[in-house]
Amino acid sequence: MDLPIGLRLARTTRLVTHALERALLDAGGSSATWQVLLMVRSRQWDTQSQMAEAMGITGATLSHHLNAMEAQGLIRRRREAGNRRVQRVELTEDGIAMLDRLREVVAAHDWWLRSTLSDAEVEQLGELLDRLEAAVAP
Repeated sequence: MDLPIGLRLARTTRLVTHALERALLDAGGSSATWQVLLMVRSRQWDTQSQMAEAMGITGATLSHHLNAMEAQGLIRRRREAGNRRVQRVELTEDGIAMLDRLREVVAAHDWWLRSTLSDAEVEQLGELLDRLEAAVAP
């Protein structure tokens, strides 16, 4: 009997995610570090609360990540002059270097995944994932 698609997709997702997480850890980061650095670098988010919402995590979880990254010297936070309740987040030089290093890891991981499929299969997979996502999206 074939396994349900959802179970196969969940297993595959777990394996792919675990492989990426190992590679990011080997480079000194994590998927959370990668995502936060990318969000800060994009400068699309004015506040921490907007960033947390965009990442789909709570403000407390984002604060935990930011505290750790600030302690590592990857980011700096500053209060906005006109509104002391608002904190701006920016990358330090070390944060930029970490982002560049993790970007290389993510690109290599993507290349590795794509190398197991033909170009047509990569395109087909993208289309199938889009259809599944649309089917289950609220």
